[in-house]
Amino acid sequence: MYPPPPAHGYPPPPPPPLRPVRGLAVFAAVMLVCDSLVGVIAAVIDLWYADLIDRIMADVDSVPESEINAGDLVYGLSGILETGVYVGAIVAFLIWLFRVRANAEILAPHGHRRATPWLIFGWVVPIIWFWVPKQIVDDIWDASRRAPSPSRGLFNAWWAAWVVANLASNVGARLLFRADEPEQVAAAARFDVVCIGLTLVAAVLAILVVQRITGAQEEHRSAAVVAPGFPGAYPVY
Repeated sequence: MYPPPPAHGYPPPPPPPLRPVRGLAVFAAVMLVCDSLVGVIAAVIDLWYADLIDRIMADVDSVPESEINAGDLVYGLSGILETGVYVGAIVAFLIWLFRVRANAEILAPHGHRRATPWLIFGWVVPIIWFWVPKQIVDDIWDASRRAPSPSRGLFNAWWAAWVVANLASNVGARLLFRADEPEQVAAAARFDVVCIGLTLVAAVLAILVVQRITGAQEEHRSAAVVAPGFPGAYPVY
């Protein structure tokens, strides 16, 4: 028994081609590296500034006013720079995420638990940010991988590191905001070093996640180039 002919006698249209991912992946990775490097510099400044506060508390007359003013300026500017680069890394990661999600919808149109707007809202809506972004990335990976790979160890490690780093950063921000005494400011600066260390771990794992998903989708695109006429291949224009 033969399958029924397509409606109107025409074959179904081919799926749209996968869009390239490599360039956006490199952009996201570079921004994550830049964020990590700025974080290291900020950690050094944090420790230096905390030491400066300790010297001031021990003997205020031993520290020139010019050094105190320079310390306040450098510490403040480092926080601004750190925040700016962090936001840039987030934007780069989200641009890459939108691209790989669009490709994943072509590979598995019904394999995604969250609608596209959650690629933004999932990170900022209270409480649900604990699991919604991870679900989105997991679904993208499941749609993108070409061979069975039940283990999500890398993705779980990245998400755990990001959650811990984010929670620690929130605590650090509260410590700094509520710091009224010099010793409290010094303690907040030292705690920020811990937050930066956790963020570095999350950034390294995020780069590996970007590479893993990007590599899987580029394999799909390469297969489409090699065998554009075979079933499941995607046309290349």
